[in-house]
Amino acid sequence: MEDVKDMPERTWIDELRDAVVEGADVEARRIAAAAAGAGIEARALVEMALVPAMDEVGRRFEANEYYVPELLLSARAMKAAFAVLAPALAARPATVAGRVALGTVSGDLHDIGKNLVATVLQGGGFDVVDLGVDVPPERFVEVVQEGGVDIVAMSSLITTTMPGMAATIEALARAGVRERVKVIVGGAPVSAAYAARIGADGFSDNAAGAVALARRLRS
Repeated sequence: MEDVKDMPERTWIDELRDAVVEGADVEARRIAAAAAGAGIEARALVEMALVPAMDEVGRRFEANEYYVPELLLSARAMKAAFAVLAPALAARPATVAGRVALGTVSGDLHDIGKNLVATVLQGGGFDVVDLGVDVPPERFVEVVQEGGVDIVAMSSLITTTMPGMAATIEALARAGVRERVKVIVGGAPVSAAYAARIGADGFSDNAAGAVALARRLRS
């Protein structure tokens, strides 16, 4: 591959996008650092390389061209490049697609799926507030009350913790902030029917779908 320091801007963007799609985290980090060092705006690299890359990864996943291992590799590559660009993005805030408060519900300590969704949402242009695991309804309410959150995303990986999703939606309603946000849910035992039953605004069974859903709810 051509040395990154000699690449024109368009090629940098193409190469970074390809590295993320291919799950090449070392290459993605190297290209992002070199491009940023050469003066290419971090926002341009995110909007024209990272976001389209994860869109393509999501398309391939939905088409069964990619599976979970490939999705994880691409997410790791995106995160590696994003980490290089994050300081510049913080110094010069860009318009984001929305702000998502994300967490695994009370009683559930699983985080692999949640972490993947958080990473892919970031790659899709969203600002993510990761609340971690075993998050009680009151914590979700606090974050919404603090302001700036557009979407609450909840994950449950075991059937015994699924009621925590309904409890959180009820807590948001009792606090008078349910109408401020859209609520999306996901996780292995969760279904679209369950999401509708508890009053969630949407459901996705994979990370790529969560990004598409978040975008629809924000449009």
